[in-house]
Amino acid sequence: MSRAILTVLMLCISNIFMTFAWYGNLKLQQMYPQVKDWPLYLVILLSWCLALLEYSFMIPANRIGSQITGGPFNIVQLKVIQEAVSLTVFTVIVSLVFKGQPLQWNHFVSFGLVLLAVFFAFIK
Repeated sequence: MSRAILTVLMLCISNIFMTFAWYGNLKLQQMYPQVKDWPLYLVILLSWCLALLEYSFMIPANRIGSQITGGPFNIVQLKVIQEAVSLTVFTVIVSLVFKGQPLQWNHFVSFGLVLLAVFFAFIK
């Protein structure tokens, strides 16, 4: 598997964990009302555990993908790819998990602009 594809796949996995680390507690509150009574430090600790999994994929993805370590992407390209992946993963999770959060035309326009940023980041 090429380093570019592996990098993007690992970024996708890392962003799944990060999206749930940031927003999963909101879904838990919807599903289980008793979670609303959890102290904030416990919610933060749970999120940190998920963020650790996120970093377990993000750091290797950056090392595999970086030109500094023999990968195909410069640091700016890695960051722009990561942002596009993050937005894509977030959009999919919101659509599938957080039903009732409708996506509107302006969300798609903003997503398109991020994809345009990816395009411009790769122009030589």
